[in-house]
Amino acid sequence: MDFNLGDALGNFWANMGFANLQWQQIVMIVIACILLYLAIVKKFEPLLLVPIAFGMILANLPGTGITDAPYELLNLVEASGSDAAASGGANYVVTHAENYANGGLLYYLYQGTKLGIYPPLIFLGVGAMTDFGPLIANPKSLILGAAAQIGIFVAFVGALLIGFSPTEASSIGIIGGADGPTAIYVTSKLAPYLLGPIAVAAYSYMALVPVIQPPIMKALTTQKERMIVMKQLRPVSKTEKVIFPIVVTLFISLLLPSAAPLVGMLMLGNLFRESLVTERLSKTAQNELINIVTIFLGVTVGATAVGQEFLKLQTLFIIVLGLIAFSFGTAGGVLLGKLMNKISGGKINPLIGSAGVSAVPMAARVSQKVGQEANPKNFLLMHAMGPNVAGVIGSAVAAGVLLSLFG
Repeated sequence: MDFNLGDALGNFWANMGFANLQWQQIVMIVIACILLYLAIVKKFEPLLLVPIAFGMILANLPGTGITDAPYELLNLVEASGSDAAASGGANYVVTHAENYANGGLLYYLYQGTKLGIYPPLIFLGVGAMTDFGPLIANPKSLILGAAAQIGIFVAFVGALLIGFSPTEASSIGIIGGADGPTAIYVTSKLAPYLLGPIAVAAYSYMALVPVIQPPIMKALTTQKERMIVMKQLRPVSKTEKVIFPIVVTLFISLLLPSAAPLVGMLMLGNLFRESLVTERLSKTAQNELINIVTIFLGVTVGATAVGQEFLKLQTLFIIVLGLIAFSFGTAGGVLLGKLMNKISGGKINPLIGSAGVSAVPMAARVSQKVGQEANPKNFLLMHAMGPNVAGVIGSAVAAGVLLSLFG
């Protein structure tokens, strides 16, 4: 066979990514670079946005095959009545097919997201890092955490009104909980084809908490309210901290079984922390485990944002509804905080209500910052941590409600 340099160069060019770039992919790469700028330069949730943005870049590079499914798997699924499918489906192809081409790296890593494995593991690590002491010391914080979930149901109704199905509306609404793993978990169960825009919206709004929340908090409170100094919380005993995760797991799982994977892992991680007899497990959950899973989850979620699917009108609706959900969640917490302030005779600073969204601990830090702007002697962080960790539980409960209704 004669070698033809022209044909070889032509084939080389045809196989290059430059020759196959489409405008949608270019736009997504630009968006990913903006997210990287926010993460690296502005330091907005870099542990989340860096892997997500880089996953977006990888998924939109043509010809890499990094997100491709196994070839024979696609053929087998399309073939009806296949003996192989009947005897083992995808697993049969992976282990037995003769002419089987491996899928891309991110295809396999994505299975942990698709099957709902990564989000509960993230919750395990979050639980191991969380001190529920402020919530136990001030149980009224639970009400503030619940009030902040109103944004979920406002966005849910809004999504229904503009034509989304109940399962799609549930996935969009959960953005209002400001909890990325919960949003991913619900969406992977109810509307996996919307995972890209929902995950990007959820994590973007989590990262933008310091930008989005303060104007809402200041608009809904007076200077006098923001200056309120709250009394120090009571000490919480070890016994209370050990009993709390067990009781919460039993109660919520019996009330909403579909919330058990998230709440159960959250409370197991917290029990590792508070029991003081599983220090190695607690440290692993807080560090190695959550770091590894965060990388896998972030990269694979970012890789779902493929230009041809992401750049649609419905994506714009999802991003707008997500902002509405997050804003109403913040407002709901602050307004209930104002009501509780009135009932308590001016003892509760309404700013802590904004921390009821589940962005831990950033939302609590924002409450502290806005409070100190009004009164430099104001230290709201520990008070805000109560609603903040209550918001984590609240978002998981809201997810359980939506999964029970529409799952």
